[in-house]
Amino acid sequence: MVPALTTLRMMLQPLRLEDAEQTQPLFARWEIVQYLNSRVPWPFPDSGCLSYYRDSALPAMAEGREWHWTLRLKEAPGRIIGSICLVRGEKTNRGFWLGMPWHGRGLMTEAVAAVNDYWFDALGEAVLRVPKATRNVASRRISEKTGMRVVERMEDGYVGGVMPAELWEQTAEEWRACRRKLLEGIERRADEERR
Repeated sequence: MVPALTTLRMMLQPLRLEDAEQTQPLFARWEIVQYLNSRVPWPFPDSGCLSYYRDSALPAMAEGREWHWTLRLKEAPGRIIGSICLVRGEKTNRGFWLGMPWHGRGLMTEAVAAVNDYWFDALGEAVLRVPKATRNVASRRISEKTGMRVVERMEDGYVGGVMPAELWEQTAEEWRACRRKLLEGIERRADEERR
């Protein structure tokens, strides 16, 4: 079972098939998918989220290989604003996306902190690895803020084409060393938003 997680401003709800209808119009945008793995089809099909959830994400969750959550603000728990997942794999352990209206608020950093805790504490994993396109500046900033480091540079295929990429890594000890300071920053950001 994938548990629900909570953060200061959000609820991370386990993915359900019925989430696909609400997710489809948010996800199927070039600004969202351009830096995702080239396995994501573009143009994105009208039933793309439904097919992915039904045929890939939900079976992997049932088998205990992946953990997928929808992101929802506590103030609007019925509305999906993005998604985050953890994956048991050699070079890819986490992925995420956030709908355009919610960019720039530190929400994904907050979600990353929650799933990092789950990865290292609940699942007992020792290392977290995340590949990303070098041009994906916002995603790279999240990795920097959460204490990750670049361990490999390469080229990789994305929806936007083949481009320079990096493999970011973090050990459980590195995460725990930066966690408190990161959460303090998230709390300050949330306080500023409330004012």
